[in-house]
Amino acid sequence: MERSEAAESREKKDGLDPFEKFVEVSTNTISRAPFFAVVVAVVVIWAASFPLWKSTTKWELAIHTFGGVLSLLLLVLLENAGRRHNEAMQEKLNVLAEALAALMDSRAADDPDLREAADNLREAVGLEERH
Repeated sequence: MERSEAAESREKKDGLDPFEKFVEVSTNTISRAPFFAVVVAVVVIWAASFPLWKSTTKWELAIHTFGGVLSLLLLVLLENAGRRHNEAMQEKLNVLAEALAALMDSRAADDPDLREAADNLREAVGLEERH
């Protein structure tokens, strides 16, 4: 019996490369309240540090630079996590469609229209190309 793509995907997930593991840990961390609290604390510390800066421009530049770098890093991490989520969801949909098409094939002897519907389903999701 051939292994399903879901089984291969689970194995692939277990064998994530270091960046993928970093993204997973990071997205789990930044989506929680403590991360938000840390960012708020940084902003409060920045605001309280106003008297320590000789120039208002440098004071503003500090928070803008920090915010820009943090935003860029978070964007990359969240985009990667979103892509992986979409791929996993598509794989689940393909497995469900494959199971439905197999069920439809098993009942097609009783209803010829069902055979055509199963073929249309396979064509729509490209199941025949994966096997």
